[in-house]
Amino acid sequence: MKTDYDLVIIGAGPAGLTAGIYAARARMNVLLLEKTAPGGQILITDWIENYPGFPEGISGYDLSEKMKIQAESLGLKIESAEVHSLNLSGEAKEIILKDRSLTTKSLIIASGASPRKLGIGEEKFFGKGVSFCATCDGPFFKEKTVVAVGGGDTAIQESIFLTKFAKKVYLVHRRNELRAAKILQERALKNEKIEFVWDSVVTGVEGFFGLEGVKVKNLKTDEEKTISAKGCFIWVGILPNTSFLNDSVKTDEFGFILADAKMQTSVPGVFAAGDVRDTPLRQIATAVGDAAIAAVSAEHYIENLS
Repeated sequence: MKTDYDLVIIGAGPAGLTAGIYAARARMNVLLLEKTAPGGQILITDWIENYPGFPEGISGYDLSEKMKIQAESLGLKIESAEVHSLNLSGEAKEIILKDRSLTTKSLIIASGASPRKLGIGEEKFFGKGVSFCATCDGPFFKEKTVVAVGGGDTAIQESIFLTKFAKKVYLVHRRNELRAAKILQERALKNEKIEFVWDSVVTGVEGFFGLEGVKVKNLKTDEEKTISAKGCFIWVGILPNTSFLNDSVKTDEFGFILADAKMQTSVPGVFAAGDVRDTPLRQIATAVGDAAIAAVSAEHYIENLS
């Protein structure tokens, strides 16, 4: 089977870059495609303290740059291109770009996921008070007041986690009851640091250099107020970056790719790694682990092709 590449990786976040490092070291003919800039979501992460090897922490930009430099030093080719669709019906996998198509023996999908946004201008404060990850950013809000948004399991679990650091957590939910598991609800309702703001939505965020206030509107009374806060944590869902798949591989009901312990998807030779797959934890460390497995699995797959 003649193809343009042994392996193509879609997405240059921590998962994609790690897969590229492993593949390049294995001397595979590999190409990494990224539609924006290498780094993925960590590019908008101000400071990372929970990634091993950096006891004093590291900025998201610096970590992604180190990963990129390491990958390219091993010979990895990174190309700026957006994948429009895939044709996985044959043994050779076809990747359709805007101006051409590529063929590859194996494919790793590491296109990541994006937090569902409220659409109230929160982008201005990404990394400056607005966050989607308490595990990542909670420690930066020690003894500060924060606002949390959501009512599902993630919102409640993360809000409880935030109380380890924040002096006060205002939890804004659009209904007057939570969707989270009962045991989580009980824990949150008993937590003296959490104050619920029921029947309400966040309508805006305010500040100059960083977040200073969160505007909240009561849906029943139309009353509006501003909560003085240094942080706003948003948990209203996360969306996989899989619009190009077109049902070419199996996903769960939310669109996340289903993969086994070897990161193998429903299509032989196609693997998934990082936030794009169905996983219980979306962190840099787990994305890197997924990617190492996916790259080695892809190498073994290629070796076994007839």
